[in-house]
Amino acid sequence: MRVFSMFSGIGGFELGIKRAIPDAEFVGYSEIDKYAIKIYERRFKGVRNYGDATKINERELPDFDLLVGGFPCQAFSIAGKRKGFEDTRGTLFFDIARILAYKKPKHIVLENVRGLFSHDSGRTFQTIIGILSDLGYMVQWELLNSKNYGVAQNRERVYIIGSLGSGSRRQVLPIRNISEENTGKNKAIELTKGVSQAYRVYDSRGLSTTLRANGGGIGAKTGLYSIFTKFRDGKMFIDDRSTCLDANYYKGFDNMGQRSGAARVLLEERRLSLDKSTIRRLTPLECERLQGFPEGWTEGLSDTQRYKTLGNAVTTNVVYEVIKRMYL
Repeated sequence: MRVFSMFSGIGGFELGIKRAIPDAEFVGYSEIDKYAIKIYERRFKGVRNYGDATKINERELPDFDLLVGGFPCQAFSIAGKRKGFEDTRGTLFFDIARILAYKKPKHIVLENVRGLFSHDSGRTFQTIIGILSDLGYMVQWELLNSKNYGVAQNRERVYIIGSLGSGSRRQVLPIRNISEENTGKNKAIELTKGVSQAYRVYDSRGLSTTLRANGGGIGAKTGLYSIFTKFRDGKMFIDDRSTCLDANYYKGFDNMGQRSGAARVLLEERRLSLDKSTIRRLTPLECERLQGFPEGWTEGLSDTQRYKTLGNAVTTNVVYEVIKRMYL
């Protein structure tokens, strides 16, 4: 199977595909973030980067069987005017559609945020599905949550699958038969109330919230988590839980220690028990685990860029499950 990847980031689609189909061949990718490219080139050596998606000449691309991509969703220029392919000009989905129209790969897998369903009162999603259908693809879609695929992260994403041609097709979506232990018993448990997202504190015994690529505040990209401790004979000990990270671990923040201190103030204001918990952010290594990447996948970048590139990535476990159901 030959694969072309767009908006590739650090290779989450590629890793999920390789786990399902080890002999898959990646014939090219498209990425402009220099930090993501650094990781991609280290992990997938020799794959050509076609760069800016808007500048790809589709006539120069090699043949491929599958196109994948987690594309950004901007407002369509004239969405809802029912001008078909023209509705997407000025958006990055147009470049996906342009390549599909010329190369006609047998399959496509696209990923986007949950808000794609409601964007522009649903007209954006209708336009995307309509254009893929006009290009000859039979389309399936579903909202999939990472928490159901072996990671402790509540992350909902829209997956769109297309198969070229009007003949028989394999039913991939909706995905059912998920084990009961992963189907909703677990959730993020917020300990704070009435504060902005960047300052919310969650119970570490629940799920992680969705990792974010951008945003300000001490917990903007990962959330803040309360690590509960116990006391015995007047001494504190940890029961299968990590201790609080040292404040000095966080680089570049004014007055070292405030990343932890600010969270403690939140807990004090809400009279939560400080003598039984400590507060910290998730580490980059933990974020790699939450996205299904091997530990150390993003090593070599600053923590800020590790958080950002992981927040932009797809959850590899979900990709694996989708590809397995498509091909195996």
